[in-house]
Amino acid sequence: MSIKDIRNEAEIFTDLSELSASPGFVHAIAYLCFRDNTFSYNLDKGVESEDVLQQFSMERLVRTEISALIGLAFKHGIDFKIPEQQELQYYANKAEQLLHEYHIAMMPSPENFFKDGQVQLKIMGEMISSGEMLREAIFYGGESAFQFQYRDLCLKKYKKDSDFFLIHKGYTLQQAYDVIYCLEGLQNKHLNCNMKEMITKDPSDWTFLPAFTFTYEEVVKACRHDLSIVKNILDSFTASGLNETYASIDSFNTTNAYPIIKINEEEFLLLQYYSLVEAFYETPFFWFLENSNYKSTALKNRGDFTEEFAYERLIRVFGKGNVHKNINIYGADGNIAGEVDVLVTYADRAIVLQAKSKKLTLQAMQGNKSNLESDFEKAVQAAYGQAYSCAEFMLEPDKYTFKHEDGTQLKRIVKYKEIYIICLVSDHYPALFTQSKQFLKTQESESIVSPYVMDVFFLDTLTEMLDRPFHFLSYINRRATYDKQVHASFELTVLSYHLRKNLWIEDDLSYMYLGDDICADLDLAMMVRRRGIPGNDTPVGILTEYEGTPIDRLIKQIEQEENANIIDFAFLLLSLSGDVIRDINKAIDRITELSCRDGKTHDLTMFFDKSDCGFTIHTNGYPKEVALNSLSDHCEKRKYTTKASKWHGICIQPNDGSFRFGVTLDFEWQYSAKMGEIVRHLPKPQKSIDFNAKNKRRNNIGRNELCPCNSGKKYKKCCL
Repeated sequence: MSIKDIRNEAEIFTDLSELSASPGFVHAIAYLCFRDNTFSYNLDKGVESEDVLQQFSMERLVRTEISALIGLAFKHGIDFKIPEQQELQYYANKAEQLLHEYHIAMMPSPENFFKDGQVQLKIMGEMISSGEMLREAIFYGGESAFQFQYRDLCLKKYKKDSDFFLIHKGYTLQQAYDVIYCLEGLQNKHLNCNMKEMITKDPSDWTFLPAFTFTYEEVVKACRHDLSIVKNILDSFTASGLNETYASIDSFNTTNAYPIIKINEEEFLLLQYYSLVEAFYETPFFWFLENSNYKSTALKNRGDFTEEFAYERLIRVFGKGNVHKNINIYGADGNIAGEVDVLVTYADRAIVLQAKSKKLTLQAMQGNKSNLESDFEKAVQAAYGQAYSCAEFMLEPDKYTFKHEDGTQLKRIVKYKEIYIICLVSDHYPALFTQSKQFLKTQESESIVSPYVMDVFFLDTLTEMLDRPFHFLSYINRRATYDKQVHASFELTVLSYHLRKNLWIEDDLSYMYLGDDICADLDLAMMVRRRGIPGNDTPVGILTEYEGTPIDRLIKQIEQEENANIIDFAFLLLSLSGDVIRDINKAIDRITELSCRDGKTHDLTMFFDKSDCGFTIHTNGYPKEVALNSLSDHCEKRKYTTKASKWHGICIQPNDGSFRFGVTLDFEWQYSAKMGEIVRHLPKPQKSIDFNAKNKRRNNIGRNELCPCNSGKKYKKCCL
């Protein structure tokens, strides 16, 4: 299709509307829902990444596109007559064609980027941050939440609103959850039955619609609640009226807020289960706002949920003693200078989390840039400003006092090396990743790291997968460091890449875009963990490859120490490539084996140009004071020979490689004639480990030559 052939959105929408009014068009929607919203798997093998991968096909329609078809069909009144198969195929093909055309029409014309055959970078930059471009990202962007997260988080989000449901809706929150939960099982059951039945039917009777229908009786039997309760719950999410306000593809569509469609007095249609759980998460809040007596309570409850959820999830990673909620910061005058919603303190690192409950308005979703910027200011920028101020106060602990809500003083405020800022929103915020790139204004600081913007669903996933302090801190450190280089549709993609490959970007790489299909492994892992389906609950990568190895055991033991002197060493280990990690594991096994054999001290020393640092892992069973002096002396020499700004030293038990203690030398290198003479014969540290080369040398090395294990001793006094 040439640029000249592209029609305007209104014309295409009119054609979509007319197509959706066709007799039996709902059967085409059911087919598209089956094709693009479901996947099959082998029961014997369980779900594999390849099964999930089909959900990321560029050929499939996204949920918002299918929702548009549902909304238009409902607007005209649904005709349930089964069309001829040829006509049904025409409906599906035509719908795809028009939706593809609409997508192109929504995008800015490439012609605007060129002048006299040259790319106009300024115009392109303005267009990328325009409301028109963001509107496209908002409508076609990926889902920020898994469907089970919407459903399960409702119990936490509306916990304090439970009485409202009972008084005004005639059911409890738990009962609503039970009914909505069982509908997923019913739909899966109907999908399987429908496929089997189609095999026995004449092709003229083929339709996927029965897979998406259900009755009162089926729901009552599945959830075991009274019919009156079930009716009240289903009525709460059943569309009514004619959807008359649905006049453009991104205008208000009543079938998004109320996705259940009534077929008759006993039978219902639910074409996208995801839409129902999203409505369960979002629609009740609008019921609260309509009640003037309850509005203020609802607003407070929503804010409390966001803070409490973040608090609970971060405790999962750092433990209760390291996570604090609602911390007030007092200045010297005794007045409150700042408030932290959730504060994490861990050794000399801290996380300042500020939560907001601002949603993206309809006007913003339709591309109004002033509304986009205004919404973002209230939802994210304000949270960042508050968090940054609090982080600055934390860098001056002598000038400020930190207290809990009850007035008790927070004891653990130290000189922090790094403070991470998390800006958290409570609802799905479309194109949050993209908007943060375009709108967020940040400040430069040596100790306050660039902010990490996310919603509660991503925080849920992040704390689920990275549930150890070093894994969590190391990732948000690098995610912030690479913020300007890494691009994706949403944060889940970046996390999934990290779990598989270990997020690390070379300095000369200025732009890296990650495709959505990278998420398949993470999607599968979360479904296995939260829905109980058979499959791999952890993506193959950094969390599986080194489990139980010397480095993994070492990091776990260091985490328990919570020692500021060695956190950077753990970060360094977690950032290394797989090949280097494997070599270090082999080397640790070797030096502990040698120490067990000869009872002597052995070392592994490595240096890294890019990080301008190195480390020495030292097997030493002497008393701590003696061993500490020996390790510190060795590290000082190594640091000097490499002119490094930082050197880590780790002492491990010779017999089993367990962690004893660690030191870090962190200061700029300076010339010293005395040190130069001391280290004159010290061998250079390794940048890689060649085990084969060492084995070849061992047979030919002279007794008085330096030992190939890099201990600095002669071969006759070491490994010989």
